[in-house]
Amino acid sequence: MTRIAIMQPYFAPYAGYFRLAAASDIFVIYDCVQFPRRGWVHRNKLPDAAGQQQWFTLPLEKAPQDTAISAMRFSDDTRTRIETAAQRFPDLRDQTVPLVAHLHAAEGSLASWLAESLIMTCRLLGLKSEFIRSSDLNLPDELKGQDRIIEIVKQLGGLSYVNAPGGRALYQEEAFRQQSLELTFLAPYEGDFGSILHRLQHEDPEQLAAEIVRQSLPQAA
Repeated sequence: MTRIAIMQPYFAPYAGYFRLAAASDIFVIYDCVQFPRRGWVHRNKLPDAAGQQQWFTLPLEKAPQDTAISAMRFSDDTRTRIETAAQRFPDLRDQTVPLVAHLHAAEGSLASWLAESLIMTCRLLGLKSEFIRSSDLNLPDELKGQDRIIEIVKQLGGLSYVNAPGGRALYQEEAFRQQSLELTFLAPYEGDFGSILHRLQHEDPEQLAAEIVRQSLPQAA
């Protein structure tokens, strides 16, 4: 059974996010939806030099309110600003997952850079899910919400969809059953909600991966 997970890309998310990669055969980076200005796509909290949690925000070009994540771009001085911020945030200076190295390859695209960062992290943790960006699937614009998710799963030949526990209020099991699809969810995450970037600096990747995999068993809707 091919199991699909779908989630927006986040900047250095908490370990529980990566359970979706551990639980799925294909992880779809959901970048064809509107960029959330105050979400976690382009920012996260990291400990500063004094150990206090502070926001770090990736520098982006200004864009209209309805711009999709896939169309967001870095500002021209992103590399310099990340390197400067590393003076305040040790996790940006002592990088297990190199954040600056692949900026050039992303060609200014936030979504491309986030996708590469997520894939790098998964490979470091030994998680082998295949990654696909939803913006590459040519989804019909008129499909929204649950219908859009079902279309993605069907396009990829999936038979099962696994979602984070917070999605239980968003999806109806019957709608998936009518399409011969299984709907499953992960249990609430039990662990440290700090950025994976920080945890990888201070914890053994194999032990961290074991924590993630142990909590990645999908449950019926």
